[in-house]
Amino acid sequence: MTHRLTREQARRVAVSAQLLSADRPAGIVETIDALTVVNIEPTAAIAPSADLILWSRLGWPYQPADLVRLVEEDRAVFEWGGFYRTMADLPLLRPEMATRPHSREAREWLQANDVFRREVMAKLRAKGPLRPVDIPDTAQVSWRSSGWTNNRNTLQLLEMLVLRGDVAISSRDSGGRLFDLAERVYPQDQPVLSAEAAAQERAERRLTSYGVARAKSLAQPIEPVDVGEVGEEATIDDTAGRWRIDPDALATVDDFRPRTALLSPFDRLVFDRKRLEEIFGYEYLLEMYKPAAKRRWGYFALPILHGDRFVGKLDAKADRRAGVLRVFAVHEDSPFDPETTDAVHREIHDLAHWLGLDVQGLPDA
Repeated sequence: MTHRLTREQARRVAVSAQLLSADRPAGIVETIDALTVVNIEPTAAIAPSADLILWSRLGWPYQPADLVRLVEEDRAVFEWGGFYRTMADLPLLRPEMATRPHSREAREWLQANDVFRREVMAKLRAKGPLRPVDIPDTAQVSWRSSGWTNNRNTLQLLEMLVLRGDVAISSRDSGGRLFDLAERVYPQDQPVLSAEAAAQERAERRLTSYGVARAKSLAQPIEPVDVGEVGEEATIDDTAGRWRIDPDALATVDDFRPRTALLSPFDRLVFDRKRLEEIFGYEYLLEMYKPAAKRRWGYFALPILHGDRFVGKLDAKADRRAGVLRVFAVHEDSPFDPETTDAVHREIHDLAHWLGLDVQGLPDA
């Protein structure tokens, strides 16, 4: 069976699946479970990405300290591959962990540094959790890279051991991440799944979180954006090719209740830029890596969702020393009508209130 969707229907399915309709989720674990992953990018021009993602779903009840407690004390949420995930999803990642590292270069480097690996594991067992700077670099072979990881042997080893599931990120503080033996962070009584069963369930959960997605898309190093052949086939008007849809998500089309939301640039609804253009007709690019003179929308501009459409970008920065959220611009993709302006301004004030800041620079509606 092939479902035929209008772009409006596809947008509503996608927005509802990402918990961005008026029907808000009840809690942090429920939200992460539904989204499957929450990006941990720490850039805090306004707030760290994970906090923005969770605030945009939960609203004012969300507090970053609650997420910290769930990660560091309750162990209901864990960090792997640059994302927060619910601990219930750990069995789905175990087969993937068993294949790491993927590159031949990394495997050969790890093998050449087996003595170093055993020394690091022993140090963690005796003294963990520890920061990378607390662990002596006794690598037999240095890691070579054209990037910032060159010669950072301890950090590189820890990253690999986390991806393998031997080490886990125990907590974070102002000094960065603390690493420990995985057995002290992860529960040891979870089910064991085959690689095929885990991959199938991960794809099904990913489709549920997207609502509608491509079977194949650009490869990602950690977390895919495509879903394979799970779900059911669909077409979307004015887009080429076939899509996959979660059939249960179709019920959200007629019951869609819109709201306005400010999203992190790393939000999964905007992460796949091709899908974003195809379904929403929305152009977006994170510009913090561009020279200031070449930016169109700002260093860390937030996509503005209004109902089932993206309508603009918010260029703002949290100035905590001055106690204000500085609004440099509200970029309107098309001129806002009064209702849209009011809704967007309310959301900006809600964001500032959640941050404990006053709004500065926002013109009167």
